[in-house]
Amino acid sequence: MSTPTVQLSTGAVIPLLGLGTWKSAPGQVQQAVEVAIDNGYRHIDCAHAYRNEKEVGAGISSRIQKGVVKREDLFIVSKLWNHYHDQENVKPAFMESLTNLNLTYLDLYLMHSPMGTKLNKQSGEIEFSDVDYTDTWKEMEKLVDEGLVKAIGVSNFNVGQLERLQSMCRINPAVNQVELHPYLTQPKLVQYCKTNGIVLTAYSPFGSPDSPFVQCDKQRLLEDPVISAIGKKYGKTNAHVLLLYHVQRGVTVIPKSVTPVRIIQNAQIFDISLSDDDIKTLEGLNRNWRSAKWDVSGLPSHKFYPFKED
Repeated sequence: MSTPTVQLSTGAVIPLLGLGTWKSAPGQVQQAVEVAIDNGYRHIDCAHAYRNEKEVGAGISSRIQKGVVKREDLFIVSKLWNHYHDQENVKPAFMESLTNLNLTYLDLYLMHSPMGTKLNKQSGEIEFSDVDYTDTWKEMEKLVDEGLVKAIGVSNFNVGQLERLQSMCRINPAVNQVELHPYLTQPKLVQYCKTNGIVLTAYSPFGSPDSPFVQCDKQRLLEDPVISAIGKKYGKTNAHVLLLYHVQRGVTVIPKSVTPVRIIQNAQIFDISLSDDDIKTLEGLNRNWRSAKWDVSGLPSHKFYPFKED
């Protein structure tokens, strides 16, 4: 499998399909990474907050050592967690991820959200930090200067936050990773990123039915009859349709799975194209429904909470 790519503002290319590792258990994720790489995946999405980067790194290392891939064939992403937005914490947090992944550089490092937080060591409670994400970004720019990462970007930023960051930054964000699917189409954000040279990565492309953020408000995106009808027309699954919805628009997408057969099946999408009418039909399903609302630990009252905008 040769996965199509899209070009970043840096000139580098990112594969349109990647393997997500959020909620992938440490005992399963190494095999998932190995299966993915063996079957043509070259884009692996990681994060400090997922607590499995050592196992992801072991999977990457095993495939490099076996000669399946070279390091330069891979596109590896990690993220700076909210607790480490203070300027003195950015590089140590980055280096911890780099060490856990057993790599010498990353292809992309994202700020996981615009919200700075800190852990109260006595109470164990999460508290808000006053640090401004634009100051955090300046430290991330230094990682590029040092050759530790090839590109930097953000995650869970809204249009206003992107505008503010771009007005102050020295290095433009290459990527904004956000929840995106037919129930949450975010046309304003999609258009802004397209106009301003920011590649979008879609997380939770299936609506994340096992998301810890989703409790009572479960939406069955994967079972939507409209999506099923489109899939049947092409002899594809609902999951295939949801992935094609992104890659055909130049949006990279990172479905998570630890099941080998699903990892392989998710990649079997590049032999067909949805019609323009199919894409419009999928966009017509929008409900502005978000599975990952980040509505824990009082975060909706954070001054940089990003989901007050649609």
